[in-house]
Amino acid sequence: MFGPKIQCVVVVGAQWGDEGKGKIVDVLAERADLVVRYQGGANAGHTVDTGQGKSFVLHQIPSGILQGAVCVVGNGVVLDPEQLFAELDALEQRGVRTEHKLHISDRAHLTLPYHKLLDRAREKREQIGTTGRGIGPTYEDKYGRRGVRVGDLRNLTRTQELVRARVDAANQMLGMLAGGAGSGERASAEEHVHLLERLAPRLLPLAVDAGRVVWEALERGESVLLEGAQGALLDVDHGTYPYVTSSNTTAGGAAVGVGIGPTAIDAVLGVVKAYTTRVGNGPLPTEAEPAIAERIRELGGEFGATTGRPRRCGWFDAVVVRYAVRVNGLTGLAVTKLDVLDTFAEIPVGVGYRLDGEEIDSMPADVETIARVEPIYEMVPGWQKRLTDVRRLADLPPAARAYVDRLQDLARAPIRYVSVGTRRDQIIEV
Repeated sequence: MFGPKIQCVVVVGAQWGDEGKGKIVDVLAERADLVVRYQGGANAGHTVDTGQGKSFVLHQIPSGILQGAVCVVGNGVVLDPEQLFAELDALEQRGVRTEHKLHISDRAHLTLPYHKLLDRAREKREQIGTTGRGIGPTYEDKYGRRGVRVGDLRNLTRTQELVRARVDAANQMLGMLAGGAGSGERASAEEHVHLLERLAPRLLPLAVDAGRVVWEALERGESVLLEGAQGALLDVDHGTYPYVTSSNTTAGGAAVGVGIGPTAIDAVLGVVKAYTTRVGNGPLPTEAEPAIAERIRELGGEFGATTGRPRRCGWFDAVVVRYAVRVNGLTGLAVTKLDVLDTFAEIPVGVGYRLDGEEIDSMPADVETIARVEPIYEMVPGWQKRLTDVRRLADLPPAARAYVDRLQDLARAPIRYVSVGTRRDQIIEV
């Protein structure tokens, strides 16, 4: 993916998240000098199987850490500092060196315990399908201009007073959500004050002007990989609203989320599964019937890396992927989990929608309309052969190669990588 004219690459999800971005970033990071997360928070779950029975799930630390790349958490990320240090300690215990390998933007906002309490309380009422990790309330504070940023810890006394006020306001909201002042959980201002005292000495040495770090790396001619979380159909502006996350997951959010201009980006790689999944509520037009969905779920291990929730499963939806190609400006695709379809004799592919008797080939804006569409399927022959040992496109069974070619034609973007297993070496570079 990197080359003489491609120095800065964005990796985005092109479905509803869980597409396998962690593996693709890990593969690309072998040739990257700098890997930067640009949005989301601890709700992400990027799984990397390095082989020899070693698998890692990364929530906030960029996936490039496992390849030894220097990693940066950008200003667009909402950072859960307690979870960050738990993740760092777990990596060190497993022999992954992180010292001097991780930087945190001093403009990144902090997710604190009161954010999680608010998130869980609202989820009980609204049932959007959030992870309960406090992501939405943290972004609300950010855009309400009342958030706490990493750099604010340099003035700890002032920040503690700010947090006291935020805890008081959160407790008032928790009382209303619970239906009464005496019911439900409450946050402790004193616990938050002590938490900040503990975190500041460890977090501040990691704090940098992330945009400057990225810009200077590009000026030196280094390769930079910008890593997104979730997927395009979960983007707060362009996804299946309101069943979305609270940030801009699309490639347009990458420049904003790390602090560089859009002209610094040379390529955008979208990651898609060879089928489709989503977690939680919201439309999924190509969702398979329960028995088939369960079969795909078991074959693909489709359970959330962050929550453990079973994912809803269905067939490849070309309308969704074409939409993701457009809103992200994708210059290429990586198709993951092709091997999960090895045992199917015939594979439906969603090529369009039918709405009120008329065919459409674009994604409607509102979920009520999306819920009414009927997918139009094209039946493609399966290959019924094991793909996990294939390393060249030419060595795929003819039916598998035809399936990949058909997905490329339908998506209207070139396929650059095909994953045929969970391990980092089970990859075909096209």
